[in-house]
Amino acid sequence: MQRTLTSEKLPIRLWLANIDADTLQQAKNLANLPCIFHHVAIMPDAHVGYGMPIGGVAAAVEAVIPNAVGVDIGCGVAACRTSLNALDNASLKRLLGEVRRHIPLGFQHHKKPQPHNLMPDIDQGDGAGELTVVEAEYESGRLQLGTLGGGNHFIEVQRGDDGFLWLMIHSGSRNLGYRVANHYNRVAAQVTARHKLFPLSWQLDYLRVDSGEGRSYLREMGYCVRFAAANRRAMMDRVQELLADLQPGVEFPLFYDVAHNYAAVEEHFGRPVVVHRKGATRAAAGEIGLIPGSQGSHSYVVRGLGNAESFSSCSHGAGRRLGRKQAQRQLDLRAEIARLEERGILHAIRHRKDLEEAAGAYKDIDEVMANQKDLVTIVTALHPLAVVKG
Repeated sequence: MQRTLTSEKLPIRLWLANIDADTLQQAKNLANLPCIFHHVAIMPDAHVGYGMPIGGVAAAVEAVIPNAVGVDIGCGVAACRTSLNALDNASLKRLLGEVRRHIPLGFQHHKKPQPHNLMPDIDQGDGAGELTVVEAEYESGRLQLGTLGGGNHFIEVQRGDDGFLWLMIHSGSRNLGYRVANHYNRVAAQVTARHKLFPLSWQLDYLRVDSGEGRSYLREMGYCVRFAAANRRAMMDRVQELLADLQPGVEFPLFYDVAHNYAAVEEHFGRPVVVHRKGATRAAAGEIGLIPGSQGSHSYVVRGLGNAESFSSCSHGAGRRLGRKQAQRQLDLRAEIARLEERGILHAIRHRKDLEEAAGAYKDIDEVMANQKDLVTIVTALHPLAVVKG
């Protein structure tokens, strides 16, 4: 399902029937930004973000927009299929306890630095820019590697409609990506203020990719994307070890890892551009993607259709329906707990604050999937059994 708005400098392609005023205004700002190319694509899980909607895709000509990547650079999802067909409730509870014991959650970090060989190579060629922030934060990053974080990040055990149990982890680049994002947002804002090309209130300050600052952002962003993937891999390795202790002989034949906050140089509509995916998943033809649901709803393994109008992209999840504070005010704690327990899900909702990540705070994942049938096909539906939150 796609509809197009043509009122702005560039068209806006939307894959949702209803969009709130704030999210739409951010899409309009993007469509009127001098560096944006061809059109703006808004995925079916879109909601308001900082500068650019989460669930937005935009291609820029010779420019990169830090706020169109976001503060959790490289945030994404890893999923692993196991050889198990089932796990009894007692084993699930024991696994969750071991996960909480061995993987730091929320603001927690490791007490000892993780080995250098688990960190991405700092000398890998991500371009000619400097790694000023990454080098300053490298040792702190060693304490954060293999840690979950908070917010909507999770570790989940799922039952696939393929008959197997799956493990899924949603996490990002932790404080490292946050530091890089904030540094270059400040730099980009200074550049925008000097040149006065568009309103500062849009929060879409950008850097030329041929400038020193632009090259450095791209290199530091690339490192954060690789760090986020290494972070998920370290956690997945640990969860696999813990599961193997409970179920000797278990195998893990499939592993996927997909980022949904990054910018990359790609060719679209006949020219190379910098494609920004902020809360959006690449869905090139035949490419595997991962679309997690909210706590208590299905997640999906999908295969991309390579739709040019979405810049070969799809949603990154269900998308928020309520803001975090709004969810705490409006949702009923007992009703949300009952909703999960009726389905036999071992959940992470205990207190009113936990309502920020309740299923009721999110859009209907089935409606989101129905709205993007021209972007992806479903390979496997994954039904939640147990979840750990930060």
